[in-house]
Order: sequence, then C-alpha cells, then structure tokens
Amino acid sequence: MGSIDLVIVAIYLIAVVAIGCWSSLRKPSDGNGAGEASEYFLAGGTLRWPVIGMALFATNISTVHVVGLAEAGYKSGLLMGNFELLAGFTLILLANFFAPLYIRSRVVTLPDFLEKRYSRPSRDVLAIVSVVSAVFVHIGFSLYTGAVVMNGIIGVDISLVWSVVAIALLTGLYTILGGLTAVVVTESLQTLVLLAGAILISAVAWVKAGGWEGIVAHAPPMHLSLIRGADDPGGLPWYSLALGYPVIGIWYWCTDQTIVQRVLGAKDENHARVGSLFAGFIKILPLFIFVLPGIACYSLVQQGAISPEKLAHTEQTYAVLVRELLPVGVKGLMGAALLAAVMSTVSGALNSIGTLISYDMLQRWRPQTSDRALVSVGRWSSFIALLLAIGWSLTLNPEGIFQSINAMITYLAPPITCVFLFGVFWRRASAAASFATLTLGSLAGVTLFMLEKFQVAWWTDLLKTERIDFLLVGVLLFVFCTAIMVSVSLARPQVHTIESERLVWRTPWEPLEFRGWSGMMNYKWLTALLAAWLAVVYILLA
Repeated sequence: MGSIDLVIVAIYLIAVVAIGCWSSLRKPSDGNGAGEASEYFLAGGTLRWPVIGMALFATNISTVHVVGLAEAGYKSGLLMGNFELLAGFTLILLANFFAPLYIRSRVVTLPDFLEKRYSRPSRDVLAIVSVVSAVFVHIGFSLYTGAVVMNGIIGVDISLVWSVVAIALLTGLYTILGGLTAVVVTESLQTLVLLAGAILISAVAWVKAGGWEGIVAHAPPMHLSLIRGADDPGGLPWYSLALGYPVIGIWYWCTDQTIVQRVLGAKDENHARVGSLFAGFIKILPLFIFVLPGIACYSLVQQGAISPEKLAHTEQTYAVLVRELLPVGVKGLMGAALLAAVMSTVSGALNSIGTLISYDMLQRWRPQTSDRALVSVGRWSSFIALLLAIGWSLTLNPEGIFQSINAMITYLAPPITCVFLFGVFWRRASAAASFATLTLGSLAGVTLFMLEKFQVAWWTDLLKTERIDFLLVGVLLFVFCTAIMVSVSLARPQVHTIESERLVWRTPWEPLEFRGWSGMMNYKWLTALLAAWLAVVYILLA
C-alpha cells in the first residue's frame, strides 16, 4: 500500500470506532436504568428488516470467508460456494419456522429458549457451548485471517501478534461500550463497504482474466461446477453436501446465538422473518464476489499475468489480487472492506458472549440482578473473551482456512441441531432427552475432534479408507444424537407446561398460517422467490 491507501484505512477505522462509540450514547428507557439491559443486548427490540438482513450477513462474512473462499476458488473452483448458496435454504428455515417461535416466546438468548422448551440443565449446557464456539470459532479464526490478509495487502512484515491485537482492541472498544445497537449500526455500514470493495475486485479480476471466456479457457472444467462426484479431488461430493450441510447450516443460521441475536432484537415477527430472507438474498453474492475472483486468479496465473511464486501460500490469494490488480488509493478502499469483514464478525460474537454470560449464567443464579449489573458483567465478560480469542488466534495456522472452520463446526453442531429440530417439530421430545443429547453428543464431538487434530492413526485411516469427509462425520454424529433423542424421549416422556406447549408447532404448516405483510414484502412471496433464485443458480452452474 501507498501512503494514500494507509490514510484511507486509518480514516475508515476512526470513522467506524467513532460511529460505534456514538451509538453507545443512546439512553436507557428511563433515568433509573430500567430497560438498560434490553437496550444493550437486544437494541430495545427496535431492529427493522434491512438492518437485520445486513447485520446477519456482516456477522457471517468475516475475513474467514473473504480469504478462505478466494483460496478455495483458486484451489478447487466453485465447490466451496455451495456453503454460501445452501445458507439461503437454512435462512428460509429460520424465517419460516424458528424466528416466529423465538419472537413469540420473547427470549433474550437461545439457551433461554431451550429452558422454556425443555429444562434448565439444557439451557446451561447450550450456554457453555455457545460461549466456547463464539470465542474459538467466530472470533479466533476471524482475528487470525484478518491479520494474515492485512499483512499481505499492506506488504509490510508486521508481527502477527500486533496485527491481531490492534484489530481486536479497536473492535472491542465500540462493541463493549455500545452493545447490540453499536454492533448493528456499524455492521450495516460495514456490509455496504465490504460489498462495494468485493464487487470492485471481482469486476477488475474478471476483466483482467478475459471475462468468462478467458476463465473457461484457462481453468480446469471441474473448477466451474458446483456439483461434484465421489471421485472429485476437492473431496466434497454432492451427497456429502446434501446430507451434511443441513446439520451445520441449521446450527449456524437457526440456533447459534452470535448469528440469531440480530433476529431476537427484531421489532416484530414480520421484521424478523423478512430480515432473515433478505440475508438469504445477499448470501447469493459471495459465490460471485469471493469464490469467482479466486478462480480468476488461477486463470491469471495460467496466463502469466500473475507470477506463481506469489501464490506459494494460497491463503494470500485475495491479498495478491488486491496488491497486483488495483491502483494506489483503491487498495486502501479494499483494506477498509477487509477490515469491515473481520470487525463485524468479532463485534457480533463479543456482544453474544456478553448476553449469554449475563442472562444465562449470572441471572440464572441471581434472578434479582439489576439491569446495570447485567450490562457491567456483559462488558467485562466480553473483554475477557476477547483476550482468550487473541491467544487462541495466535496458535492457528490452518491449511485451507474455510474448510478448516467448517470441519471444526462439524464436530460442534450435530447435538444442538438435533435438540432444536426435535424441540420445534416433535411434541414428544423431552427434557431428559435434550440434556442427554447435548452432553453425550458434545462429548462425542470433542472426542472425534481430538482424534482428528492429533492425527490418531486408526481414525484417520478409517476416514481415508471409507472416503468419509468432514461433512459425513457430521451426519454420523447427527444420527448418533437422533438415536439418543428419540430413545430417551420415548423412555422418559416430556411433561409439558403451558409455555412449552406454545413452543412446538402442531403441524409443519402451522407457521405459514401467519398472514404477514401484504404485497411484495410478504414473507411467503419472498420465500418462494429466494428458493427459485437459488434453484436457477444451481441449474446454471451444476
């Protein structure tokens, strides 16, 4: 980067932090502090659909996606784009089946929902797992990839430690001060900056590679296909995606506190539903603005426009595109866009951690805790979590960033997906079954993760011999959890309360009885349009 680029990045950082801190000046509902916790953790239940949609997208799209999807595009083509497109289908589930129950039950956290549907022990287990996932999955990976890509673009050998600490502290400043209002305000701005920057680099890479004809002429044919067979070297055949993605996708988009907290802060059910669907429409873009530039980079290397030596480390794919293709000044805008990606994810995860610890741990044991005490504990717990995430991020050096984070999620998601799915759709799902599934399923997931992490021979040999990829491991874990859920529910049936009865759909069609807004903004029409749009993309790129 030149001096102009660095000035642009600095101005962006100052602007985001200033806007986030300004948002923290919003006053609570009255002068005595009543309503302060609701304002801090859920933005006072005032969020409208455009903000919800953009905040969902911004929290999801971290530098893990920007860097990881470009790297995946370079190495295996469109394959990893499936994770972005299939997210649209799980956002349809969120909008139509999960969000209505969350809004009607008026829960602050998803562990709170599990207590109302099942029991307190289920709430406790999910709260712990949710905090761990926010620290080690959402924040840790984001800080690492943010530091890697910024060092690659700036072109200066800055210590990874200083890069991680700088990004973490700047983001933590306005997040810890301002709560969810500061998070969603800055996320809306960061979504626009990120999309503008990503579209710019995609257009430049597209033109430099010679358009679609140039990419087709220099990329392997399978690079341009979403659907792969069992013999594809990418290692993710179509049946793994069809069976395995719903397991991790439902956890991530429908039951993970870091993501769903934006929906919990919705003004009403209509805004929750339409905001979720709006995010589904935006999630189609990453295939074209993150994955496709990676394929264009591969094509440019084959054409000799970019030296192969510059891609010795493929996680620098996106950084190389920015550094090689963009002029001075514009690089600064891209640097700002990439900072937007990492800061939005970190801020969202920090806010969810504060919410979980304040409501699901502190208030769980001390129900009379004041709003101001809840906010104070939320701020301190967010700060401590940030320090833990910084330490974790400095130990990372993943090979294939995007696939690494999805593999980690695979061991975490199955028990949570299982208890929420059965809890929402099966009246007989019981509290005892929920607790058994969460504990035994999580223990099984941790065990398999450790076997994979430490490369235990018999386990890794089994995976290779049977051609079991990480998504199929998730399917097997989900089957294991389902067996626990069903057998324990039948053995120890649920004794429903009036409240828990309201948190189960009587039929799969009951959620669609809600009329919604009239006209083009009706959630039923938007659901059909999103599903059709996703189907068209798959037909064209199969």
